[in-house]
Amino acid sequence: MAGAMGTPYLINLESGESLDVIQDQATEILDEMGQNLTLAAIRMFALTLSKIFKRLFQKVCVNEEGIQRLAQAIQEHPVVLLPSHRSYIDFLMMSYILYTYDLALPVIAAGMDFMGMKIVGELLRMSGAFFMRRTFRGNKLYWAIFAEYVKTMLRNGYAPVEFFVEGQRSRTCKTLTPKFGLLSVVMEPFFKGEVFDTYLVPVSISYERVLEESLYAYELLGVPKPKESTSGLIKARKILSDDFGSIHVFFGKPMSLRSLASGRLNRSQYNLVPRHLSQRPSEEIQKFISDVAYKVELQQIANMVLSPGVLIAAILLQNFPSLNFSLLVDKTIWLKELTEAFGGCLEWPDNMSASKVVRASIDLHSNIMKLADGEVILFENKPNDILTEDQVFIRAVTLLMCASYRNQMVNMYVRPALVVLACKMASSSSRDDVSSTFSFLRNLFSKEFIFFPGFEEKDFEEGSFLLSKCDIVHLTPLEIVITKNGEGTAMFLFKMFQPFLEGYQLAFMYLAEGVTDGWTEKQYISGVRSFVTQRILTGATQCYEALSSDMQKNTLASFVQLGIIKVRKSADSAIFTVDKQAMADVEGKLGLQMPGMKIPVARL
Repeated sequence: MAGAMGTPYLINLESGESLDVIQDQATEILDEMGQNLTLAAIRMFALTLSKIFKRLFQKVCVNEEGIQRLAQAIQEHPVVLLPSHRSYIDFLMMSYILYTYDLALPVIAAGMDFMGMKIVGELLRMSGAFFMRRTFRGNKLYWAIFAEYVKTMLRNGYAPVEFFVEGQRSRTCKTLTPKFGLLSVVMEPFFKGEVFDTYLVPVSISYERVLEESLYAYELLGVPKPKESTSGLIKARKILSDDFGSIHVFFGKPMSLRSLASGRLNRSQYNLVPRHLSQRPSEEIQKFISDVAYKVELQQIANMVLSPGVLIAAILLQNFPSLNFSLLVDKTIWLKELTEAFGGCLEWPDNMSASKVVRASIDLHSNIMKLADGEVILFENKPNDILTEDQVFIRAVTLLMCASYRNQMVNMYVRPALVVLACKMASSSSRDDVSSTFSFLRNLFSKEFIFFPGFEEKDFEEGSFLLSKCDIVHLTPLEIVITKNGEGTAMFLFKMFQPFLEGYQLAFMYLAEGVTDGWTEKQYISGVRSFVTQRILTGATQCYEALSSDMQKNTLASFVQLGIIKVRKSADSAIFTVDKQAMADVEGKLGLQMPGMKIPVARL
């Protein structure tokens, strides 16, 4: 590994340790990290997975034209597979599909959690997994060896390299903002001219029902994640008796790195440094890597397949605790037509009536919803019951599981929905006011949803066009007005995104009610969760989604970006403080007026 060969000498000069010691450390890192593809293990693993998948899923659908494109790409240049990440099943399914279609199995970047699993960890290693530590910031030797290991596999080109650009499983089933580290590593051989081209292949994996749905809800509410172990895997075998519906795997068009960089990048800077030495990417290169990452994720989103359960979840969340079954069927048919008009891809059985489709979906998600006496119920809500913190937690688990399915469609709806929110929140119906409010909301929610950097105006125009096409708004050069015919649809879109707006308003109110300066992220999450729980108990809000640690972390990052919160680094953590003046500047834009700051009711 040429790149890593020069590194021990640099580490030796910086640390003062002997070269022999550093080389021993490097050997240990490689032994810990390396994959060991073994045909016998792969065959055994494939046979086991085949039996498991047949028990868990009704069907697995793959776009075969995508497989054909992938097969051709593997013959031409190094390939990087970039799947969406919603479940541990993702990387197993990817390897199983490539094995089934007789394609080269990928080498997969896997977390160290799996390596500690007896038998399973070694089986994964022999099936193509290489293990990376969750964090190795500051460990220059580890980073150098890891980066060179990945680049060597890519340069050799004997197998596709696979990793998740989101960096981790999405507990909310929304696409997470991309991580750039590994993407930077796999691009470097092209930047340095070591390979002629590299193909990036976005892969969209859509689950009708996610295996970890309840675990995710508990994690989001602060319950620690169970440690991965072989014994835990054995105990989880009871899920083999459950039905998890269908999976759709869509292999997108290979994205040529050479084509993406053409006319945009000047790679000559890499000629000035010996190839075996790593170098920090320039701002131009960093911007390119970021843009490619967002382009990959937007392709993943565009190729997702939505199930009827996604539509049902979106409707029930606006009508909890229950909704009449016949009304639910009518609303589901209406939302199906709207989703198709907005360009969504739906799996909808042609040989079944709408009521049977909805009923089958309710049965599939019977752990979240149930049908009783003609009503579809998310949770019991007896009139004389006094709400307790335990009941809040139980309801939150159900609603967060339900929200995880609605979240599969929010990135498709976010642009038109934010135009509707902007129409509601802007000071007037003038195009400039609505556009300005849209830009604020887009910036506010930049950690929640995926937007291509710098495309504010394009996103606004796209959202406005979709609304106008469906007669939801009337556009003139000077105004944007919600039409009489579009009021119902506009209200639905507003309510779909109201939990996000209200969650951010609640976090803002928590900060405004005299939070002491100098707190950590952990203290912020705990404080917001207690604040929201108390407001739910008093009936001041029903925004259970604001209890999610994912939303709480996103509000914190967004408020830092807006300047509401200042951050300084301490020895072992980040310390946050509130900027009162910045809060005063933002409160009106959030639809809040201090003091009192009541959450506004949607009026359209």
